[in-house]
Amino acid sequence: MSYALVKPLIFSTIFLALFTACGQPTKAQSENSSGALPPGGGGGDKSLQKQQQPPAPEGRQQLAIETFAEGLSNPWCISFLPDGDVLVTERPGRVRLIRNGVMAAAPVAGAPDVLAYNQGGLFDILPHPDFAENRVIFISYAHGSQEANALRISRAKFIDDEIRDLEPIYDAKPLKDTGHHFGGRLVWGPDDKLYATIGEGSRYKEKAQDMSSSFGAVIRINEDGSIPDDNPDFGESSLPELYSKGHRNPQGFAYDPERAILWANEHGPRGGDEINIIEPGANYGWPAATYGIDYNGARITPFTEYEGTQQPFHYWTPSIAPSGMAVYRGELFSEWSGDLLVGAMAGEALHRVIVDGDKAVGEERYLVGERIRDVRVGPDGAIYVATEVRSGDPEGKLLRLTPR
Repeated sequence: MSYALVKPLIFSTIFLALFTACGQPTKAQSENSSGALPPGGGGGDKSLQKQQQPPAPEGRQQLAIETFAEGLSNPWCISFLPDGDVLVTERPGRVRLIRNGVMAAAPVAGAPDVLAYNQGGLFDILPHPDFAENRVIFISYAHGSQEANALRISRAKFIDDEIRDLEPIYDAKPLKDTGHHFGGRLVWGPDDKLYATIGEGSRYKEKAQDMSSSFGAVIRINEDGSIPDDNPDFGESSLPELYSKGHRNPQGFAYDPERAILWANEHGPRGGDEINIIEPGANYGWPAATYGIDYNGARITPFTEYEGTQQPFHYWTPSIAPSGMAVYRGELFSEWSGDLLVGAMAGEALHRVIVDGDKAVGEERYLVGERIRDVRVGPDGAIYVATEVRSGDPEGKLLRLTPR
């Protein structure tokens, strides 16, 4: 695969009309290879953008459902520590500790100040692989003001049930004035690098194709925030932290060591939610290609495919609003080994995407009627999901799922 993106595409009238609403690219951007797609054209079946797929059937596996914790406000991330403790982030800016099945009454001290605005707030918390020795955690959150904000990643330590030594190590670029589409998921890779998803800010969708911006990207950094020397090259003036581009708002992220695959899911607009296999240097096409349409019913693009970009592994039309994602590996649900578990917010369910080799061959829904923000596989092989109430009322729960 060639990582370099060469001469710019001369955008058609439809793209210029789109970008006018978001701010037309400057002449300098248009002449810079880092600000456009590779040469080529679009294609695919545009009728698929308005073709509604039937909902996945309800699952056949009977579940035992246990309430593991309750009284949560917009729980965003579930994180298991090696000593059996569980950390849960709440989007308004709190970290909660669950020990021996009991949630501490007070939030964890030392959480970062976050911009809890619109979709912004406190997102992921990820323990270092050597957490038992170094107590290091990584935290992602919205930072700044309503007029100038970005996704921030910080490194800290979790000692004596407190967050200490908080140190910012990365800020998305540039600052934006919207409270939408932060991304915010973190994964530790097999190469001892930190990977993160960054949304494109919604109305700045064209920046998903601007290689001088980290919007609409998966980035790859060292644990101190420095940039690895072997990151892919996206061309002149591109950011060195970029690992992939052309994403909309990726909110599910998981590494599968058995397949050596980095998976991500992302929100489409009205339809066109995606699951993607993330490859270095790849471009996933947003907004030049999508299986969705705009919220007002207008076409964002006439293309479901675009030369030089990747097709999704799986997509949903209508949208389910995918959230957290996990690869199931465990003994309790042995028949589910290697399948993808995806939370759905608008779709209000837990989706099991059945994977055979490199193909999705089926899908089931569980917990229909629950708005799910995160899903993780626990060390015990049980499936843990975080449910939320959209208004942010403290009625969110952590549910533990086992076979019945």
